[in-house]
Amino acid sequence: MTTTASTVAKKTKDRFDGFLLTELNDAEKQSLKALALTLLAEQHQPGKTLTSPEETRNYLRLRLAEYKNEVFGCVYLDNRHRIIDVAELFHGTIDGASVHPRVVVQQSLQLNAAAIIFYHNHPSGVAEPSHADEAITRRLKEALALVDVRVLDHFVVTAGESVSFAARGIL
Repeated sequence: MTTTASTVAKKTKDRFDGFLLTELNDAEKQSLKALALTLLAEQHQPGKTLTSPEETRNYLRLRLAEYKNEVFGCVYLDNRHRIIDVAELFHGTIDGASVHPRVVVQQSLQLNAAAIIFYHNHPSGVAEPSHADEAITRRLKEALALVDVRVLDHFVVTAGESVSFAARGIL
């Protein structure tokens, strides 16, 4: 007996197919967001291998979407790009956070990280990296290179969009 594509589709029916955000009330939107964050967080647990920049980008956007102040964090990875830890290291104001390379290097060494991805949010809703963002990324990359930790990317995220330094050729 052969299984057709339509039979498989019926068995794996998408219960969310056809839902529109405009039809959901605030409580349903919060529940949907929590469900999405939980699903993406499962893919970013220690020991999991990062499989795509897009998954990480979506996870970070959801994780930081509600923040009213700037937050800078790191995804620490082993030599096979498996997650060791995801940590928010610095919390700032509405338009900036002080980032200390010494703390990032110490945490990387403590976790025995081989690679790292930086992330921070822009509460303004504009994901365009600032000159200060580019400068601190260069400083961090130089400091981490001294202890053989590779910087893979730096994401600037908002609720609606994100920018990858690697994709833009800034790293």
